[in-house]
Parts: sequence; structure tokens; C-alpha cells
Amino acid sequence: MFHDQRFYVALSFILFFAIFGRKLWHAITTVLDARAEQVRSDLDEAGRLRREAEKMLEDATREREQALAEAQALIERSREEAASIAENARRDAEAVAGRREQMARDRIQASERAALREVQDTAASVAAQAVHAVLTHHLTEGNATANALLDRGIEDLPNALRASNESDANDQHAA
Repeated sequence: MFHDQRFYVALSFILFFAIFGRKLWHAITTVLDARAEQVRSDLDEAGRLRREAEKMLEDATREREQALAEAQALIERSREEAASIAENARRDAEAVAGRREQMARDRIQASERAALREVQDTAASVAAQAVHAVLTHHLTEGNATANALLDRGIEDLPNALRASNESDANDQHAA
């Protein structure tokens, strides 16, 4: 046993630890404790960073939701404004169409009045020519008949003028 080399290696190992073990143990535990403290510190820092990241995520999520709500409100307001503009444009188009229709009706009525006046003027002209022809014919035949026709025409003249003025007044009020 004392001659065996393993015995001396074991004895030197035991003596080494008996002499230096306490110092070595203290150094190893100090290094391990420092390492454990560093790991704890890193874990605490990681936990703090995680809480900050979660808070930032919540803030970002809240801001995103607010932005989405604002975007939806903006889209809704835009749709309402577009509908309002379309409705105003429709009303304006209807008003323009109504004014043009009224202008066309006014032109038609003016044309009808002008045509009626022209027909009346033509009828009066034809009637005057016919009266002229009849009077010329009757005046040449006999003097008594001509005098009777002239007297009757003069008597009917105020009534004819009144009737003509009334029809012109009615035409102007209708316009």
C-alpha cells in the first residue's frame, strides 16, 4: 500500500485539500455566489424589461385602437359628407331642370301669345278687307243702306273696343 503510486496521489490530494481546501472553497463559493448574484440581477433586469415591453405593447395596442376608431370616424364623416354633397347636387340639378322647364313653358306661352296676336291681326286685316269690300259694294248700290251700316258700325264701335281691351287684359294677366 505505501509502495503504490495511487496511495501517494490520494494522500497528496487529501493533503492539498486539507491545506488549501478552505481557501479554495472560499474562492469557489465567492465566484459562484457572485455568478448567482449576477444571474439574479440579470433575471431582475429581464423581468423589468419584460414589464416595460408589455406596457409598451399595451400602449401601442391602445394607440392602434384609437387610430382605428379615429379612422372609422373619419371614414364615416367622409361618407356622410359625400352623401350630403350628392344630395345637394341632386337638388341643384332638379332646381336647374325646373328653371329650364319653366323658361321653356314661358317661351311656349310667349310664342302662343305671339301666334295668337298674329292670327288676330291677320283675322282683323282679313275682316277689314272683307268689310271694305262689302261696304264698297253696298255703298255703290245705295246711299240709304250705306248710311244705315255706318250708323250701326259707329254705335257698335265702343262695345267692340271694350271687348278688345278686356281680351288683351286677360291675355296679359294669364301670362
